[in-house]
Amino acid sequence: MLSDKPGLTYLITGGCGFLGQHLLRVLLEKEDQLTEIRLFDKHIDVTLQDDSTGRVKVVVRPGDVTDYESIVEACRGVDVVIHTASLVDVWYRVPEKVIHAVNVQGTVNVIEACKEAGIGCLVYTSSMEVVGPNIKGEPFIRGDEDTPYNVFHDMAYPKSKAMAEKLVLEANGSKVNGGGILYTCSLRPTGIYGEQHQLMKDFYQMGVRTGGWLIRGVPQNTEHGRVYAGNVAWMHLLAARNLREHPERLGGEVYYCYDDSPYKSYEDFNMQFLSAFNFRVIRVPVWVLWFIACVNDLLHWLLRPVFNYTPLLNRYTLAVASTSFTVKSDKAFRHFQYRPLYSWEQCYARTQHWVDTFPSMDVTSAKDT
Repeated sequence: MLSDKPGLTYLITGGCGFLGQHLLRVLLEKEDQLTEIRLFDKHIDVTLQDDSTGRVKVVVRPGDVTDYESIVEACRGVDVVIHTASLVDVWYRVPEKVIHAVNVQGTVNVIEACKEAGIGCLVYTSSMEVVGPNIKGEPFIRGDEDTPYNVFHDMAYPKSKAMAEKLVLEANGSKVNGGGILYTCSLRPTGIYGEQHQLMKDFYQMGVRTGGWLIRGVPQNTEHGRVYAGNVAWMHLLAARNLREHPERLGGEVYYCYDDSPYKSYEDFNMQFLSAFNFRVIRVPVWVLWFIACVNDLLHWLLRPVFNYTPLLNRYTLAVASTSFTVKSDKAFRHFQYRPLYSWEQCYARTQHWVDTFPSMDVTSAKDT
């Protein structure tokens, strides 16, 4: 099933986004069989084409996964598709039908485009949220792909990702034009962080807006698994390479994606990068946060006819933040020898270097600016 062409062409859907740019960097550095990387995205960054090298051409292609014709055109001549394009929303900012159109129908379009274009390798970027945490607050500690868990989807985003992942795995073994076979696998990263991570920047900006005060009430023993974007990209590269070489082993399989980043709550994890800004913490009992989250959900429902009230804190986001959820990547090591490309020290240094570019301001006077 290996290509007879002198080099490989990769297509990354969502290629101009946060993970897409990390994938581009790792592919350019570590995949020596490449001749072309196509970055397919609705929101393009043409400057990424400047990353082309003498060996590899980087092409930015505007398009939308909800438009079948644009995705099938982008797939022509491609050997490997990495499907990262997705709408992430757990704050009710995006209508459920739009999330479904992008995450589910968009994935259907990618699968069908692979078949029409005769592509044999599709790696899907799923999410730990296809499993949990659930809104009931049931923990998942050092779990693997076979660990039982009470999966309960209350929000459109995890529901759509679970549906899309199922479609990708069911497509494994499908016939494609030209007589070949489509092989697929799915990766489930835990909470991704790293350079250009918008949620970390949002956390910083929230502290600035409140004049340097951050309200915290998540139980201090809560643990989450965080994974550096560069290591997520590296796992995608290894999965794609091994899916082509050993489809009988990886085809139709799902893998959790984690590295050696420390297990901490989301708040504590973010704060270790933001300590230089001297944010001051107000600790409140967790029941206070639950009360505020319930009020926020009620206001969202009451105001929906006239105003889309979408605060960061709601019952779902609080349940996720308050529930320990950590995974192991042992299966990925067994199946395709995944080990983190970047150590925790390197992940920290790279992310901290980016955070250090945030505006250096006196948060104590932020309300006056």
